[in-house]
Parts: sequence; structure tokens; C-alpha cells
Amino acid sequence: MLNQNLTISQEIAAQPKTQYFTKEDGDTLVVLMEENQYKEQANEVKVLLKSERLIENSRVDAEVDWFYCKLGLDSNYFDSTPAVVIARHILSLYAAKMVSHATGAKLEVQLHSKTEGSATFITPSNPGKRDSPAMMIEHAIESHYFGEGYHEDEQLLNPTQFSTTPFLSPKPAAAPPPHGFRLACYRTTGTVSNSSPVHLRLYYLTKPVFPHTDALSASKNDALLANETDLYKIGDLSFLEKSSDVTKKIYQEVMDEVVGKLGPVIKHYPYQVNGARLVIAYRRGSTHSYWSAIGELYHYHQMYATHKYVEQFANGITIYSIYLRPLHPDVDINTKISKIAEQASLVYVLPRTSLTSLFLTHQLSFPEVTYAYVCWKFAYQFLNRYATEYSALAAAIGDDSTKQSMLAQLKTRLSKDTFTEGRVRDAVVQYPELIKVLYQDFEKYHFNSTLKYDVQHGTEILQQIKKTVNNELDSQIFSAILSFNRHLLKTNFYKQTKTALVFRFDPGFLSTKEYTSTPFAVFFVVGSEFRGFHIRFRNIARGGIRIIRSQNSTQYDHNSSSLFDENYNLANTQQSKNKDIPEGGSKGTILLSADHQGKAEVAFRKYIDSLLDLLLPNSEIVDHFGKDEILFLGPDEGTADFMNWASEHAKTRGAHFWKAFTTGKSLSRGGIPHDLYGMTTRSIHQYVLGILSKLGLDESKCTKFQTGGPDGDLGSNEIKISKDKTIGIVDGSGVLFDPEGLDREEILRLAGKRQMARYFEKSKLSAQGFFVDVQDTDFKLPNGDIVESGLIFRNNFHLNPLCTANIFVPCGGRPESVQLTNVDKMFTNSGELRFPIIVEGANLFFTQKARLMLEEKGAVIFKDASANKGGVTSSSLEVLAALALSDEEFDQHMCVKDNVVPEFYEAYIKDVHYAIENNARLEFECIWAEHEISKTSRCILTDLISNKINSLNDSIQTSPLWDNIELRRKIVSAACPKVLLNLLGVDKIMERVPVPYVKAIFGAYLASRFVYQYGLSSPEFAFYSFISNLTN
Repeated sequence: MLNQNLTISQEIAAQPKTQYFTKEDGDTLVVLMEENQYKEQANEVKVLLKSERLIENSRVDAEVDWFYCKLGLDSNYFDSTPAVVIARHILSLYAAKMVSHATGAKLEVQLHSKTEGSATFITPSNPGKRDSPAMMIEHAIESHYFGEGYHEDEQLLNPTQFSTTPFLSPKPAAAPPPHGFRLACYRTTGTVSNSSPVHLRLYYLTKPVFPHTDALSASKNDALLANETDLYKIGDLSFLEKSSDVTKKIYQEVMDEVVGKLGPVIKHYPYQVNGARLVIAYRRGSTHSYWSAIGELYHYHQMYATHKYVEQFANGITIYSIYLRPLHPDVDINTKISKIAEQASLVYVLPRTSLTSLFLTHQLSFPEVTYAYVCWKFAYQFLNRYATEYSALAAAIGDDSTKQSMLAQLKTRLSKDTFTEGRVRDAVVQYPELIKVLYQDFEKYHFNSTLKYDVQHGTEILQQIKKTVNNELDSQIFSAILSFNRHLLKTNFYKQTKTALVFRFDPGFLSTKEYTSTPFAVFFVVGSEFRGFHIRFRNIARGGIRIIRSQNSTQYDHNSSSLFDENYNLANTQQSKNKDIPEGGSKGTILLSADHQGKAEVAFRKYIDSLLDLLLPNSEIVDHFGKDEILFLGPDEGTADFMNWASEHAKTRGAHFWKAFTTGKSLSRGGIPHDLYGMTTRSIHQYVLGILSKLGLDESKCTKFQTGGPDGDLGSNEIKISKDKTIGIVDGSGVLFDPEGLDREEILRLAGKRQMARYFEKSKLSAQGFFVDVQDTDFKLPNGDIVESGLIFRNNFHLNPLCTANIFVPCGGRPESVQLTNVDKMFTNSGELRFPIIVEGANLFFTQKARLMLEEKGAVIFKDASANKGGVTSSSLEVLAALALSDEEFDQHMCVKDNVVPEFYEAYIKDVHYAIENNARLEFECIWAEHEISKTSRCILTDLISNKINSLNDSIQTSPLWDNIELRRKIVSAACPKVLLNLLGVDKIMERVPVPYVKAIFGAYLASRFVYQYGLSSPEFAFYSFISNLTN
């Protein structure tokens, strides 16, 4: 019982033998304090505590002396922590003892102190144990004070919420603050008292205060600050004042290195006896959950931290400094620290996933669990299939489009129900021993390996899989992972530093029944914010990189399950589209993780950086492919603004092909913007004009509907180049429709300003016209119909019977917007076509079966692979200029500076326009003529013509024709823009451009011109005659 006449503090003071308080002889503590190097600071702390009068005066000296002499805090704590803060920590610890004494409960030191600019946490520390409250505190600090963790972790700042439940579905903070807090963390070697075995960990957080130098404060250029490396310009003032010269020297070294890198800098240094200092620097926001994941990593390796720091810098760099010791003193830290530093790079790439629990429970090492995660995502893409059964049933059904539609729906439903992403994960979690076996097989071929690539290896693993699992589904899952190993040619998995993981496969693992055209190469890229593919159908290939966003979990599930198929179809379409240019088809996709929808640029940079890991020579990477590779990349949905950076980054990393690495760069970097010069639309519109000419129709008297609005590339240029009566436009903002025709001057105004349809002046609509915003609900149309959801109305308006026009030009929209399941809505109730003429500007807007059904009913439809090739022609010639011109010539002739366009550049644009329109006319005339002769569907003719050109191209490149120097010179001269030929001459072009690329020019030009001239059914002697005419 407490004495009711005394305060709790006085009661405790009156009972010096209370269990949790110091029993040391007072004289002993006095002697120790006299010898303590921080005696003066301790005296200052005592004065502060006595002045506050929150601790009984008779207890102050003993509590402070114990804190300084017996608690066992590292000297760095006293060197870097102000006396007023130390006083607060001692007071907090004393308060915990008071509560324990007052309640009679076990001493629970869970102390939180928060102000606007600082916070203190004191908690028990149990090294090597994941159930330590300190681990939960660190997750919470990471989320709330670093802004790089997960929302759920913030609840852990409430001491009643501590839990050791694994984080299976973490969700990151939406937008981290500009700078996180600084952290100083210390672990006591001593206990809170002689009779209590509790060790403590203290966390002290403060907001950074940066110096304001004239150069930086006056600058409005964020890049200037981001690239600053001088610690005295970007460091926290307290850090600069209190840190030792050794620490500042180390930090300056890593700062100089990390600012020029995309990924982390990881170093380690000896510290005292059998200790090590792990220093990690990285750019803030480039990963998540890294702090807590590093803690999990060194605990897995039986290490604990005596003290650690997180330092924030004004340039956006974060630096960790962690002082490690072995949990078991007889272990030599030198046997562990290198592996920890090496795996810290892997942790940066995938710090926390829904398989992390396998690591935390020590069932798998971090490399093993990372491998398991990658294989899980890979296997999922290729398991949701019923190829054999589907093909057989589809063949049996024949041309019955209704039954084919039902079968397609059934296949999709069965695939998703059988091999869900969760079902694949469950198998991985259930059989970690198989993951270990498969990882060892993976490591054997890709870590310092001299083994020869063997696609048939692992038969004994296959037998082990069959003996271990207890059902056919799990057997298929682990067999798919073995297939991953068998077909992997190279990876950056074991590269010392990386930003994302990339895997280059031989595409032999793909089912030829589902993927009838086999790609040349498949890359799989996995990062902490995304995963994606890059697929190309020829060694020399080019295509755009697309960001795939998801508005909700349902859409994300769909995007995730169809990721590879979408990428494959886009690349295959590109292959058909690229028939008359040197590059084959390729495409890249970046699917943003459900919880990282706002990190498109971070994901793109990691995607590019990891691809460069495999394109550039590196002794750390085991290369079973053994040949040089170059990728040519371009802009696509969500990446147009990133092309400059990708080219510059390739240059920074030493790629000799940096100028040609990306197309779609800005004018100042020598790019040819498709939207500015209407490159893609020029090709599309040639098909519209060609159809109208053949049918004897006047464009100005035709009605047209388009998806893709005046704010976009294709949409705005379609408005600018056309002379029709546009009745409807669908874009990201909603549906703009007027059956009387939209005011042309008004839509031209929007197209000129690149503004969305919602900015159309509504007073210029007729009585039957309307605009429905995607945000509208219960909107009443002029005909009286009620639109419940503007978003759903927008998504499906191309299927709405309200909209009927002579011409439909999709200039935007998601792939497969029209397919067998909804193509019936492209007809009126009486069975007539709502759009008799369709020119597919947007990639894959229609499925092939939907196109065929429309053609059967009389539609004149030209598919994307024919119509939408103006952009690829422009990009191809942009690549050619970058390869043919020296750096100096490229800068002089292709780069627009101070809004002055070089004369060469203007002439080059005209040559590009001519090439686009000429290629479009040639293919249009070929398809039209072949259809007139054979009545074969135009959509099928597109593929047949593409296939014949591509096949002939391959044959030409390996034929003796290439050895005919004069023919070679003649063809290259004909294929190159005149202005480039006049500047360099054909011989210099052929000397500078890589031989494989020149071969591709030669083959593509010969093959396309022959097929366009002689058609699909030309006799064998026709090619001989064609070559003879060229030679003569």
C-alpha cells in the first residue's frame, strides 16, 4: 500500500529497496561518476532534473549516475545528444519505474514522447528475437517518421497495439513527406537496475534543419539541389556540428558516389573489436520499408546493433549507419558482414513482400525468398491456361461466333478460378523445401558459374517435385518454376548493386499453341513497385514502354493476370506493323503494384536501369546467351516524359548506343515528337482517305466518331488533319456528343491547346448534344435517358446505340475494347453496321475475331498493324539519324536549341513525312488489290502481307544478295532519307551504322517493296525479275 500522505515520487524515495531501483552503494556510483568523461554533462542534466522537480531530489543523483555509469549506453549517445534531451530520457525511464511500483506490475518500459519536431521512444530490447517490441517500434517509425513504410505500421506507435503478426498485405504511405526525420538509436549493454534484466533501446527522432546557402536557396532548379554533394550545404546543422571527422569523411565518400547512381551505395568498415559499421546510402523514395528490412536481415544473420543512425540530407539522400556485433561473441563478424552487405542490395530491390514471412520464420534465406517471389509471379503468368482443350473445342465449334464467344468466356473463368495468384502463392508457402532445391539449381547456373547452359537439365528435380507434392496443380506450379530455371539465359540477381531484378529468357518455354509466333527474346523485370516484361520478335527491334495503372483492386487483378498476354500481343502487333522498317516489333510493359500507383517514374527508371544491367558488359553476370544485344525503346502510355532521362542514363552508364536507345525524346535532345509532327496520324489518315477515294465518298460529308480526345497525340492530330463531320469524341474526361456535328472550330481550339473534351464550350452544342463527365451521376440526356455513372457511360459509349457514324477511328482506349462478347453491340437493332468504315488507330482496340465478324457483315476495316505505323516509321528514322551521325553532328543537326530549328532537322522531318505517307499508300493499295482478287478479309491480309514481308526479310539477310556491294549501296541509298544521304553519303552511313542494323535496312526495304509491288501470289521468277530490275 502506498502512503496516502506522500506523492508517488516521495513514496518511492522513501523505499530505497524497491525492486526496480538501484541498490548500488551510493559511494560506488559517486566514484564511477567522478571518473566518467561526461561528468560535466551529467551535472548539467542533474541541474535540469532538479529544476523541474518531477523526480524527488534525493533520487536525482543516483538515477543520473546509474544512467551514465551502469546502463551501458554507447559514448556516441552522450556525444551527440543534448543535455536537455538526456534529461527527458532519464525522466521517462523513471516514470516507467513509478508506474510499475504504483501498480505492482512487471516493469514494462514502453515510453513514447512526441513533440512537433521530435519524438522519443524507449522500449525493451531482446537481440535476435523477432517478438522484441523494438522491432515493432521500428516498423512504426519507418512509416510515420520516415514516410517509407506502411500505414498499418503507424498503429504500432500505440503500445497496446504491439503484435508479431506477419504483414501479409502491406500498404505503403500514399505520399512521403519531402524529408524524413533524423534518427539516433542506442541499445544499452547494462540493465535498468541490478535486479532487473531488462536491456533498453532508445530512439530519438528530430526533424532535420538544413543550412540555407545563397546558391541553393536562390535556385529554382530541383536538379541542382538533387545533384549537390557537399555535406556542408545539404547536411543537418546538428549533424555537421556534432559528428566526428571520421563520420563526415565516410558520409562524404558515399554521398559523392550515391548522387550519381540510381540505386544504393552499401559499404562496411571495421569498428572496435569484432564489430562492423554498415553504411547504406540511397535516394529517398526509391524503395520502401528498407530500414525495417535491413534490421530483419542482420537479425537473420545473428547480429544485433549497438547503435544506429538515420541521417537525412537536403538533396533527398538518406544514409543509414548501423554498428553491428555478433549475437554470439565467439563468432567472427568478418565471416558475416560481407554477406549482409551483399544481401542488403537484394533487400533494396524487394524489401517486403507477402512471402517475407518465410524469411522471418527462417524457413528461407533472403535470396531464397526473393527467388520464390519472382518465380511465383512468373509462374502465375503461364499457368492460367487451358490451351490444348480450348484449341480442340474451338476447332470443333468452327465459325459459330456465339459459341466461340461463350467458349472464350469459359476458358477465362476456368483459368482464373484454377490458378489464382493466391493459389500459386499457397503452393510456394506450403513447400519451402522445394524452393530451396530449385534455388540451388538457379544459383548453380548463375552465381560465378562455369556450367554450360542446358535447357534439359533438372530431371531429378522434376522427379522430386512429383514425389513431394500431393496434387497435379502444385506439380504444374513447381514444374513452371523449373522451366524458369531451364530457360534463363542471364540475370542481374547476383550483381552487387541493382535497382530491380531482370531475367532474360530463351522463349522456348512458351506454348506454341497459345503463342503461335515465337519471340526472339523475353525479359522479366521485378521491382518493389512494379513488375513487367519486355518482348521482342527480332534481334534488331523497337517498341514503346507502357505504364499500366489500375484504378481499383478488380482492375489490378485483371491487369496482373493478363500482363504477359497484353505485352505479347502488343509486341506481335508491332512486329506486323514494322514490316517495312529495319526494326522488328517489341514492347515493354510496367505494371504498377496495387499499392504504388503513384510511382510510375520510379518504376520506369528501375525498369530501364535493370535492362541496362544485361545489355552492358559486366563480369558479375553469367551470360549464357553470349551475344551483344541492343534494345531500341520508345514512348507509350505514361512514359512519353521519361525518354530524355532514359537516353541520358544509358549515356551515364557508358552505353555506346545511348543516342539511339530511346526515341520520342524532346527537341533539344534530337527527338522527333510524334504528337508535334502528327507522325502516327499521317499514316492513319492515309487509310481513311484511301477508303473514301475507293468508295467515291467526300470526306467533308461523312460523319465520324473517335475515341481519344483533343488532349492526346492521336486524338488531337486526327481532329487537325481531318475535314469530316465529327459527331462524338470520348476521352479521359467523358463523352462529348452531338448528332448534328461538333463545332469544328471549337474542337480545333481544344486540339491546339491539347485540352480535354470537358473544356468544350457547351453553348456550341445543338439541342441534342451533350457532354457527360466521368464524375457525373444520374445525368439526364437530351432524349430523357438517365446516366447513372459517367465513368461506365464513358467506358462503353463506343457500344452505345446512340452513336452511329460513317467512320469510326479509335485513337485511344484499352486493348480488346471490342471482342466477341460485345461485338454484337456494333450493330443496330435491325442488324446494320453502326460504323461501316473503321480505321483502327489505337493498338488492339478490336480483337481479331471481332474484326472478322464485322468484315463478314460488310464493314471496311483496316487493323492497327496496317493503319497505325506512322509512329514506328518516324521512330525508326530517328534511330537511324542517331546511329549514323557522330555526337558532334547529331548535336549540330538534330538538336533544337533556343527554339532555333536546324535546317537539316526541318528537311529531315519532311523526308520522314514522305516515308510515312508512301509506306501507308503502298500497303493500302496492296491490301485493297489482294482483297478484290481473293475476297480474303482485309484483317487477315494485313497479317499475311506482314508475315510474307518478314519471312522474306529474314531470307534476304542470310542470302548472297547481301554480298552484292552495288545492290547493297543502292538499296541503302533508296531507304535512307535524302537529306541524311546528302550530308554523309551512303558509304559513311554504312560504315557508322552497326552491320546488323544495315542488314535489317537492306532486308526490310527489299522485302516490303517486292511484296507491295507483286502481292501475295507472285510467281517464283518475279523476285528474280524484281532484283534484276534493281541491279540494272
